[in-house]
Amino acid sequence: MDDQIPEPPEGFVASELRGPFSTHNGPYFHRVGGDPDTVGQAFYALPRHANGLGLVHGGMLSAFMDGLLAMAVGRGTRQVAMTIHLSTDFLHMARLGEWVVGEARMTRATKDIGFAEGVARSRGVDVVRASGVFKLMARRG
Repeated sequence: MDDQIPEPPEGFVASELRGPFSTHNGPYFHRVGGDPDTVGQAFYALPRHANGLGLVHGGMLSAFMDGLLAMAVGRGTRQVAMTIHLSTDFLHMARLGEWVVGEARMTRATKDIGFAEGVARSRGVDVVRASGVFKLMARRG
């Protein structure tokens, strides 16, 4: 298997202007349109995302969910969301050559803290669910 990526799921487009870590781990795709209270993100499982068994590595799924939840809080608060706590439950496996599609929503926010929850699926099966707590920070510049 090489790094060829098929067309993303309907409604998803390539994400740009990501930080170096996410750019290295990606490419990621984000959902345009849809429910304004949720954010959607996806990636196609390439060999660099897998463990020795050909399954998407738990670290990749955790990093994916962390970014997805932070995106939900950032959209909901219009502030930068920095992870304080991330709780991840691995429910099933995703394999090489599959799209992993996640959806998250902010559940609440205070002046300084945001909360979010989300789930990612592959082949229509829940693969991972996560919840997180995020420190809210003003954007620079």
